[in-house]
Amino acid sequence: MGVTPVVSAVAARRLFLAAQGLLAKAGGPAATAAGLRQVIDGLGFVQLDSINTVARAHDLILRTRLPGYTPALLDQLLYKERFLFEHWTHDASAIPTAAYAHWKGRFARDAVRLRGQSWWCHLLGADAERTVAHVRERITKEGPLRSADFEHPEKRGAFWGWKPQKAALDYLWRIGELAVRDRVHFNKVYDLAERVFPAAHRQSAPTGKAHLKWAGESAAERLVVFTPRELAQFYGSIEPAAAKTFCAAATRSGSLVQVMVEHADGSPPQAGFAVADWESRLRHLTADAKEPPMQLLAPFDPVIRDRARCLRRFGFDYRFEAFTPEPRRIYGYYVLPILQGDQLVGRLSPKLHRDRGVLAISGVWWEPGVKATAARQRQLAAAVADLATFVGAARVEGL
Repeated sequence: MGVTPVVSAVAARRLFLAAQGLLAKAGGPAATAAGLRQVIDGLGFVQLDSINTVARAHDLILRTRLPGYTPALLDQLLYKERFLFEHWTHDASAIPTAAYAHWKGRFARDAVRLRGQSWWCHLLGADAERTVAHVRERITKEGPLRSADFEHPEKRGAFWGWKPQKAALDYLWRIGELAVRDRVHFNKVYDLAERVFPAAHRQSAPTGKAHLKWAGESAAERLVVFTPRELAQFYGSIEPAAAKTFCAAATRSGSLVQVMVEHADGSPPQAGFAVADWESRLRHLTADAKEPPMQLLAPFDPVIRDRARCLRRFGFDYRFEAFTPEPRRIYGYYVLPILQGDQLVGRLSPKLHRDRGVLAISGVWWEPGVKATAARQRQLAAAVADLATFVGAARVEGL
């Protein structure tokens, strides 16, 4: 038995950032549909979110990886080229349509699971079967429809206020009968999946073994260093026990190796796995001689969405406080982590006032040990100015 390799916290986070497209050098893909296809293929998917305090999360995620990115490029891939489809990973996401068949098992599971949940039963109401059938029939006959095209006097649900037809639309989308054909003001326009993705819809679902191999290999490539739990959570389509089985088999075949991963937060090293060539990949990630630029990450960026992993990798304790009552917030409603090189060095609280064309900054907090030098302040100002340009703000206030 050989000695188990140790991956330092610095190495683990650099490998992760590189795999996630945040340590890219000059000469990356151009801001075209082809360039965006390359970026999203590299990520595996991009999370979609409706909160628009500054810009929508998917746009913030993509602009950090594709300089010159515009939201119109994502719309083109989603609703014109159909290179992407909308569905669920750990949350609502835009996913390459090439992987559509791998979602068919999820469709089948959700058809059983969702109808057994009290929350869904409450939203669908007492006439659930009738409501679902009515929604299905209208779309089949009339074509694409939105929730707004269905009238109902009652809305249910503490946060969203969904009417039964909205719940039925979402249920039929989750089980693969409907697909998102377009969006109007970010509201979904639904149609039959067979009309939106005819070729993908006809494909057979892969076997459980084939899906496990695909999910494990593609998640491993995008995480590089990971635990079985993290591997399972990447797409949210396999159970942790299955991820352990995959890791054991991949270790025997030589595509993965067992490692011990050190943590930036001072917690004890953790047993995990890494792709077999992790050391070679690390050698190619030479540090820049000059001060690395700053980037403002979305709250749902894949680098930070797993808060426990973010703390271990970066020593950065991040909480999304939009759903925290205001008196209990520490930083603010919508706070962007500040990435500099391979370190998360601070956080910033912005808000876009579209009526005034102003990007207002209500707070900047540097991490312990990070000095707010003149050079760092200039870099932050440049990063904020770049964000202001992206969101169409004429000026910045509060920085």
